[in-house]
Amino acid sequence: MFTKGKPSEEQVQVKKYEVQYPVSAYTFPREARIHQVWFDEEYMHIALTDGRRLSVPLWWIPTLYNADPAEREKFEISRDRTMIIWDPEKCAINEEISIFDFLGPAEEVEESLASIPQRRAREALVRVS
Repeated sequence: MFTKGKPSEEQVQVKKYEVQYPVSAYTFPREARIHQVWFDEEYMHIALTDGRRLSVPLWWIPTLYNADPAEREKFEISRDRTMIIWDPEKCAINEEISIFDFLGPAEEVEESLASIPQRRAREALVRVS
C-alpha cells in the first residue's frame, strides 16, 4: 500500500562513533555441545560447553510437559553431547531431543531453502494465503 506524504523539513543529526573493537575480537560459537541439563516447573534449562544457556518451555515438548518431574530427571546425554535421551527401558519417557532443534536453522537447512527455485516458493506462498 502506498500513501502520499509530504516531505519533512526536519533536520536529522547523525552521530558517528569510533568502532571500539574489530569483529575479529569477538567470539562466535562454532559448535553446540551440552554441558548440563536441569528442570524447574516450567522450563528445561540447558547449559552448553561454550557458556550459552538455553531455557526451553516444557509445553513445547508434550512428552516432558506431561511427565512426572522425577521421570524428567532420568535422561542421558549422548556421547557427542548433542542429544538428550530418555530411554523407555529406564523411565516412563520415550524421547530424544537434539540441541540443534532449539538453536535455529542449521546452515544446511538455510542453504537448502535458498536453493529452492523462486517459482516453487511463490506457489507455496499462494497456497498458504
